[in-house]
Amino acid sequence: MTKRKRPSDEDQAESADYGVGATLAALRGNEDTTDTAVAGSGDDGGWTTVVNSRKKRRQRDSHKERKDSSSTSSKASGRPQSESQGEADTQGNGKQKPSTSHHASHSPNPFSENPADGKRDAPPTNPFSANNKGAERERSKSAQNTSSDRKREKEERGKERKLDRNYPVIEHSHHARLNYHVKISDLQSLVLYILVEGNAPQWVSVQNRGAIRHVVMLLVPGLESGMFNGKLSLDSHESAQNEGSVEAIVGTAIDNVESDPPKRLTISPDDYYPVSLKSDRMPEALQKLSGIFRNIWPIKTPGDHNSNQYRKVHSPVDTMLTSQIPKSKDEKQMKKSSSHKGPVPQDTKHWENKRTPVTEFLATLVEQQENEYVIHPTWFTTPEAKDAALQGRKAARTTVDDGWVDTNITSLEEGDVPESEIEQGSVTAGKKVLAIDCEMCKSENDELVLTRISVLDWDGSVVIDRLVKPDVTIKDYLTRWSGITPTMLQDVTTTLADIQKELLEIITPRTILVGHSLNSDLNALKLTHPFIIDTGIIYPHARGPPYKQSLKWLAQKFLSLEIQKGAEGHDSIDDAQVCLDLLKQKCERGPKWGTSETNAESIFKRLGRAIRPKSSNSPRAGAVVDWGDLTRGHGAQAQVTIGCKSDAEVVEGIDRAVNGFAQGKDGATEKVDFVWGRLRELELARGWWEAPKLSNGTEAIRQAALERLGLATSRGEDEEVDVTGAKLGEAVSRTVEHIAQVYESLPRCTAFIVYSGTGDPREVRRLQAMYQQHKREYATKNWDNLSVKWTDTEVQALSQACQSARDGVGFVVVK
Repeated sequence: MTKRKRPSDEDQAESADYGVGATLAALRGNEDTTDTAVAGSGDDGGWTTVVNSRKKRRQRDSHKERKDSSSTSSKASGRPQSESQGEADTQGNGKQKPSTSHHASHSPNPFSENPADGKRDAPPTNPFSANNKGAERERSKSAQNTSSDRKREKEERGKERKLDRNYPVIEHSHHARLNYHVKISDLQSLVLYILVEGNAPQWVSVQNRGAIRHVVMLLVPGLESGMFNGKLSLDSHESAQNEGSVEAIVGTAIDNVESDPPKRLTISPDDYYPVSLKSDRMPEALQKLSGIFRNIWPIKTPGDHNSNQYRKVHSPVDTMLTSQIPKSKDEKQMKKSSSHKGPVPQDTKHWENKRTPVTEFLATLVEQQENEYVIHPTWFTTPEAKDAALQGRKAARTTVDDGWVDTNITSLEEGDVPESEIEQGSVTAGKKVLAIDCEMCKSENDELVLTRISVLDWDGSVVIDRLVKPDVTIKDYLTRWSGITPTMLQDVTTTLADIQKELLEIITPRTILVGHSLNSDLNALKLTHPFIIDTGIIYPHARGPPYKQSLKWLAQKFLSLEIQKGAEGHDSIDDAQVCLDLLKQKCERGPKWGTSETNAESIFKRLGRAIRPKSSNSPRAGAVVDWGDLTRGHGAQAQVTIGCKSDAEVVEGIDRAVNGFAQGKDGATEKVDFVWGRLRELELARGWWEAPKLSNGTEAIRQAALERLGLATSRGEDEEVDVTGAKLGEAVSRTVEHIAQVYESLPRCTAFIVYSGTGDPREVRRLQAMYQQHKREYATKNWDNLSVKWTDTEVQALSQACQSARDGVGFVVVK
């Protein structure tokens, strides 16, 4: 402890330091300290002042030197000493140094109770006095608020750093091996994996999917891989040549000679893997995409085919927005069980019934022709059509001379039932429904001949159940399937003609015949009737015609019944009853029951069953932003719909939807997790947008857009629009700009998926229209009189066009 003494007033005035920091530093034991003093013994002070003798002595000497210098300077200049002193104390930065004159003995103590009020002789102020308690509380409160703000900012920075460390990414792994093309259904699975549940996709790697807050999907018809690999020109060279200007053609030729064509991306339609987007290898109209996406993916659209012969390309909208219903635990266990054979019984948990009359399921003329029915004469109204049909039946040996009979109906209108005779709510709609099933054996000429017939009415009552004696020798009784044995037919005298006569008596114009693959039964009966319902048609096979599900499979799937078991053969009464039950179930549940949509639902309905993370049981929601009226179709299932008339409106609508400013169907602002939108101006410019078949206002919007974009033609609405060269490049550039605007509007951690859907669909449409016209003419005209003949050449051309139209492109990124 250093020796302490009371300094003189002058020393205290010149060397006193009331700073707490200085006081504490001195008390902590500066070894050079030799003097201490106690000052301020009045009411205002009472504070101990510690003086560092050596340090204060140096300061005092320096002060005296400056004071003497200031005095000399003031005398030479003739100015008062106080002015000179002020200038001497001024620093080069314009700041005034504190004065160290002898008046410093009256410098205020910051810890005294009373402020100095600007007076030199004011007593020191102590901040801990009672008068300053209010001010101290205010300072404390301000400090607490500042501390809270700093804490909040620190937490936000922590969250941001954590997000940066675990930022979501969707990318292709170079180690992944792809064995198939990525399909639109794979894009849908990616969306559901991010927002709902499901297996992780194998074609991309999704990191930290829980951090992805939204998914925005954009359909852009008109984009093609040919734009990226150089097969489709987007510059002015082609348009210059088309203009026919000599200067333009010569200039283009010179440019082509002097410079090599620019290198483009290498994209093969047979390759499964993505291609890196390189801006220097892309046309200028597409270069903005390289700043958003890393890769371009080849995407396949599904289609219907038979033996690899394609007939149809599925809609890229329906494929994306229709989701397969996930199997329940019981269904999964049943499927894995080795004891279970056949299909899993149909789950009805998510199905909404739509009661429908039986008349909605009557087979059309085209369906009967496709399923090889012998057509009843009432379908043909003109003499030419009737003559053509007769000639066809003669060639097929299905006329009256060959033992065939037609039911007693002269026109299709005879089957109509007046509304006054239809019971309200009746699904039979005043019709008489008869279910027919026949058992056949094989004759010596390998033809199937009738050996048993069972007919049931709508209530399941047996109308006819007879064994029939064929008029030819039977080579094989097919007992395993027919259940017929030689003993059963030994004493039978009923013939086919007897059965035909009985049927003609009970079948009227208001009678509907029901059966499974009914054409086989009617062929065995040698009977034609215009009004039929085939359960093989109304419960279609997943692969489409000519495939059909067996009656046994349908009974197990939709009725949970086991039929046609064992080696004793089929029971025609049981089979007819199953056909009736399948039809009744179809009437109760609706036209789409038993189709592919039985196990499918809208993706928005699927999202609605999932709970949004970190919310109070709030379900996921979706939005559709598209051209036209969205009150029908997929828009009817979404929580938010925004109808548009231009691509600019689509961009604005997506911005509002994804940022939570769009109104839901109840009028309130809705937060959405998934947004599906479509840009159509490029599709319109390329002539891919087919005029809608129904007049729902969309055609007016389409024509207005054509005029706005300068694409309308003076030769009528049917004139095909197809821009090329520089004009196509301009259309592509506008669309890419809209894609970029959508990307810019997205919040962070939003997955952004763009897909083109299909390639050029126009050749597919042309060939399909030819086929439909051929079928219409073939039903009423002779082959030589057909304006459109459908041969194997057209079949191959349609298949090739479908396969080309299935090729699309896609892009995936997380903002």
